[in-house]
Amino acid sequence: MPVTILIGAQWGDEGKGRFVDWLAGSAQVVARYSGGDNAGHTVAVGQKVYKLHLIPSGVLHSEVVSIMGNGMVINPVNLVKEMDYLAGEGINITPETLRISTRAHVITPGHIALDKAREAQLGAGAIGTTLRGIGPAYFDKTGRTGIRMGDLLDVEVFADTMTAALERSNAQLAQMGAELVDVPAAVQAYVDAADRLRPFIQDTTLYINQRLQEGARVVSEGAQGTLLDVDHGTYPFVTSSSPTSGGALTGLGFGPTHVDRVIGVAKAFSTRVGGGPMPTEQQNEIGARLRGTGENFWDEYGTTTGRARRCGWLDVVMLRYAAMVNGFTELALTKLDVLSGFETLQLAVGYDVDGQHVTTPPSTTYQLARAVPIYETLHGWEADLTGVRSWGDLPVEARQYVSRISELLELPIRMLSVGPERTQLIQVS
Repeated sequence: MPVTILIGAQWGDEGKGRFVDWLAGSAQVVARYSGGDNAGHTVAVGQKVYKLHLIPSGVLHSEVVSIMGNGMVINPVNLVKEMDYLAGEGINITPETLRISTRAHVITPGHIALDKAREAQLGAGAIGTTLRGIGPAYFDKTGRTGIRMGDLLDVEVFADTMTAALERSNAQLAQMGAELVDVPAAVQAYVDAADRLRPFIQDTTLYINQRLQEGARVVSEGAQGTLLDVDHGTYPFVTSSSPTSGGALTGLGFGPTHVDRVIGVAKAFSTRVGGGPMPTEQQNEIGARLRGTGENFWDEYGTTTGRARRCGWLDVVMLRYAAMVNGFTELALTKLDVLSGFETLQLAVGYDVDGQHVTTPPSTTYQLARAVPIYETLHGWEADLTGVRSWGDLPVEARQYVSRISELLELPIRMLSVGPERTQLIQVS
């Protein structure tokens, strides 16, 4: 059973990329199974910081094959830009090291324009999308009118299909009073991108199953987080895909009997971008302190959007739910170092919802919006953790904080991060 699935346990932005990078050191394949360039994974290696939006984080290991799976939606123009960015950083990408599924769907300029127009129409009720065309692309996928990456293999068919798709989008944009897409220019840009990408496109479902039969270790990389799942998240304030463990199976095309580890990744506190309820949000000095100033890439500002994240105390109720939905075998905790200097720390261990004490989140968003956290208070610590590399060297209060989370979740916490750099990790025995 050689598959490890890595899942965001909160509302995304948990720091999954750096754990994928760490796990890739002992893997042969790293495969991304959902989302598009609405995701942002940041990996720091020494003094170098790599910001990835589409390509799996395993690309930083030259011996690892990276797969962009069928569950993804891909903007070909932005993918070429990301490949050029990595080439400029000395990361050589070839058709042997990066393989793109023929079944992944294409994000068009029409999808992006529709995303922006729909969010503008919603006004104060906007979902808070990244405006990258993700939702409209998945809408066309499920509506069976989408374009797939395999269509790029025949340039004439692709150009005709793109033209027809953009004309459909323009008809909708005209009805909304929005600016139309320049069809000829857009088609030419995508045809040029197709010329670059064609050698990378293949049947990745067949490839990944062949590698699994050979005994290769595969790391499945998710985007966003469990609480943004279209089925299990805080709907409608969600993404349009399934960033849960079930999404890894459908988004890559292998069976559950191959999986032996499901690792949830969570921050040591809670953050969220965009609209929707967040019970432990701190709209005060605590939230500002957790967020940081934005001067460092490690601060709480989106890799993709640059938007400030909403911050608050760790929500164990939501984490417990994420563990249940995904079947976590263990948890990895990031940004423990950010909590240094707090005199006390709070863990949300339950909610009061309309006078009722619950330890699982309400299943409707309007009820969750009324949830009042019930907190447990723990002692904080003063010490700077960024130089710590072993469990025993952590302050006793930090170990108590981690151990209490593990106890509440009934789940082992195997890894901790105490800084952004690749080596700032602690393995917990």
